Amino acid sequence: MRKQSSTEVFRITGARQGLAEDVRGRQRRYIISMSVRTLSVILTVVLWNVERPVAIVTLVLGALLPYVAVVIANAGRENAPSLPSTFVPAPVRPAIAPSAGPVATESARPTGE
Repeated sequence: MRKQSSTEVFRITGARQGLAEDVRGRQRRYIISMSVRTLSVILTVVLWNVERPVAIVTLVLGALLPYVAVVIANAGRENAPSLPSTFVPAPVRPAIAPSAGPVATESARPTGE
């Protein structure tokens, strides 16, 4: 028989991911963003004399991506699940009523004559 405790119970599906996993994911997003930026800067240099409008677009993309990459990489653990949606209340067990045995009352006592 399991011992019932009155502690709060939370579903594991509502648990946040681990800190190391979260940091690894943010680093991965930052590296991908910076790789796209590096590619856009290289394309700017290669296309400058060939296709100038495309080169200007890649230059603007290369200038804006560092800001976007930092914002995306730092937006990590703010979206925590709220506790009420993952809270499972402990089952309520009814209290055992006291046994209804003979009870001596004032009127049932013999009087001392």
